[in-house]
Amino acid sequence: MTYRVCFVCTGNICRSPMAEYVFRARVAEAGLEELVEIDSAGTGGWHEGEAADPRTVAVLHEHGYDCDHVARQFQPSWFARLDLVIALDAGHLRALRRLAPTEADARKVRLLRAYAHVPPGSAAPDEPPAGDEALDVPDPYYGGLEGFEECLEMVEEASTGLLAAVREHLEGRAA
Repeated sequence: MTYRVCFVCTGNICRSPMAEYVFRARVAEAGLEELVEIDSAGTGGWHEGEAADPRTVAVLHEHGYDCDHVARQFQPSWFARLDLVIALDAGHLRALRRLAPTEADARKVRLLRAYAHVPPGSAAPDEPPAGDEALDVPDPYYGGLEGFEECLEMVEEASTGLLAAVREHLEGRAA
């Protein structure tokens, strides 16, 4: 059975595509690409149909990641097919939980950086603190390339813990 993860930021052209493609690479490195489906979306539709921000693409390519992305807006109906919805900041977390049709769906929403310091062998906390801006991946859109580099560092750091959590869920399904 496929495990489905969707990364969500505001416009789906900077942070969430970066997280999508970094995590896609981690999943492939782990040999789990047949078991995990990864995509991304935005809380708003401002950039729907557009490619990722050129700075996102440049930073990803510079660090060896692919990026063939078209922006789209997150739809509440997607909760039914998703196992995990990863918010890039506390504002996205709150917006996604408001969109969730059920309490079970709202519990699928997590902050990406909640996975940044997960001890080996344990999953991220079930309920990361809502509104904890310390766990935000800052929006690099209005800044320079250094903000995109910082974003990539945060995404890469959290991807290790997220991969461990997804692997744990997959093993739980197989048991």
